[in-house]
Amino acid sequence: MLESRKIGFPGSDGSTLAARLDLPSRPRAFALFAHCFTCGKDVLAASRVAGALAARDIAVMRFDFTGIGSSEGEFANTNFSSNVGDLIAAADHLRGNYTAPALLIGHSLGGTAVLAAAPRVPEATGVVTIGAPSSAAHITQQFAADLGEIAQKGKAEVRLAGRTFTIAKQFLDDVAEQNFLEDLANLKKAVLVCHAPHDEVVGIENAATIFAAARHPKSFLSLDTADHLVTRREDAVYLADVVAAWASRYLPASEAVVALPPGVVEVSEAPASHLVQHVRVGRHLLTADEPISAGGDDTGPSPYDYLLAALGACTSMTMRLYAERKQIPVGRFAVRLSHRKVHAQDCADCETKVGRIDEIAREITIEGDVPADARDRLMQIAEKCPVHQTLTHEVKIRSTLMPSS
Repeated sequence: MLESRKIGFPGSDGSTLAARLDLPSRPRAFALFAHCFTCGKDVLAASRVAGALAARDIAVMRFDFTGIGSSEGEFANTNFSSNVGDLIAAADHLRGNYTAPALLIGHSLGGTAVLAAAPRVPEATGVVTIGAPSSAAHITQQFAADLGEIAQKGKAEVRLAGRTFTIAKQFLDDVAEQNFLEDLANLKKAVLVCHAPHDEVVGIENAATIFAAARHPKSFLSLDTADHLVTRREDAVYLADVVAAWASRYLPASEAVVALPPGVVEVSEAPASHLVQHVRVGRHLLTADEPISAGGDDTGPSPYDYLLAALGACTSMTMRLYAERKQIPVGRFAVRLSHRKVHAQDCADCETKVGRIDEIAREITIEGDVPADARDRLMQIAEKCPVHQTLTHEVKIRSTLMPSS
């Protein structure tokens, strides 16, 4: 089971920072996610990566920096150093209340911040950057037209991502002094650099600089057509899947999954997602979702896809067992299925004649030099598949409301 908790902790200046912790029931490790400049903890890239990691039993805490989102404090009083301080405070909170983060992930300036913070989180074994600048000072390019006013008046109101923020001169002075690349060479942590080749906010050359400064083990992930904020769901899902797979290599081995009893399936909502479901069957972990056209994220088969898969697998298995018992020389069975709703009156061999019914089309291929009479018998056996029998006979579903944990 997965739980999504809202928590708070004191940041670098004492302000209470708002955070969300996606917590598996038996986490193998903890990760810390730092969002992009002026974004928030619930930006799509952050929520998708957190969900993918949580599905692999990696707990993820993502939080709003001081003065951002639901966190307290004044944004105008913050700078890159205070962001790094917030990251250290977040790591301290995890260390004191759960487990120190083994994985640090940062998006855009958050990626730069985790690289700067990484030497101060000794338990971290992996660091991931997503569209990160190779210099903290790079962020000033987003409000280059306001630099003169900031230098002259000490601060200025700037427009970033459609919102107004106060940027003070101390922010500019702070980023000008930052240089984390030298420390990166001695980091001794696995590094994954993720970047879109056509990122128009932070150029791909920044990824090259970070990658060159890092030492092995290091990896690079091209985000292809993604934009800087990874706003397309398809890109966010791809990013999340790769980060989760990469991280698993550098984290403690997962404890053996306790198998559910035979015939028992457990389904639970994925944290910080819309329709994504985590499915446990025996020792197996699966994902269910809806296609994008139906409002989902297409991260896994739909419920009807699983229904068709059950029928198809059962059909092929039943036919195989019969062929082996009767020593029929079948090369391979293949079953292709589709589902649709049809008007009952259009179904000549259906008992129901009013309204709409479910129709499943099942196309069966029997490969090999199989005699015609044996093929006919195998097609009859397909009708005896247990799932087929379940679907075509009366089914009673009894629901019980269970107490929440």
